[in-house]
Amino acid sequence: MKCLVAGMLASVALYIVSPLGAAPQKGPDKDHHDAFIPGNAAENEIAREVRHELVLLPYYGVFDDLAFNVNGSTVTLLGAVTRPVLKDDAERVAKRVKGVTQVVNKIEVLPLSPMDDQIRMAEYRAIYRLPGIDTRYGTRAVPSIHIIVKNGHVTLEGVVANQMDKNLINITANGVPNVFSVTNDLQVETTAK
Repeated sequence: MKCLVAGMLASVALYIVSPLGAAPQKGPDKDHHDAFIPGNAAENEIAREVRHELVLLPYYGVFDDLAFNVNGSTVTLLGAVTRPVLKDDAERVAKRVKGVTQVVNKIEVLPLSPMDDQIRMAEYRAIYRLPGIDTRYGTRAVPSIHIIVKNGHVTLEGVVANQMDKNLINITANGVPNVFSVTNDLQVETTAK
């Protein structure tokens, strides 16, 4: 009975930590890896390990965006975070990855703002209360939809299962009061063939 329970807990833990399937890389930089989007099979060991370490950071949450580039043995950290300690922790864990000789930390620490904090919570409640969205994306340790707020401007990062979810989330995010703009950078999940 203990083995059965342990096996079930391990399966649940794997589901919670594992994001959705791979999505296409953003923009012209094909080496840009989002921490919450799994890489392709050809991805090198350094990229896999950096992603793993970033996703496991204790303060990494729905209001943060962590990404990275790997160029040989140099890792460049990208994104935006709400806590300076997360920026420092990301650099620390990236430096510990075997084969990494240099880490360039370009993670932006978002400004302190009570208004941005209110927008973050309002966006979170609006998005993660949507029927279907709540259970599909909100039950993970690190949800796959990230809400980045800077000076009243919202950027949605992450991956969703289909275009309909992306559109629904975009409409909902645009309906939140006090938001100046919404940039929807959500990627639609691709299926392996």
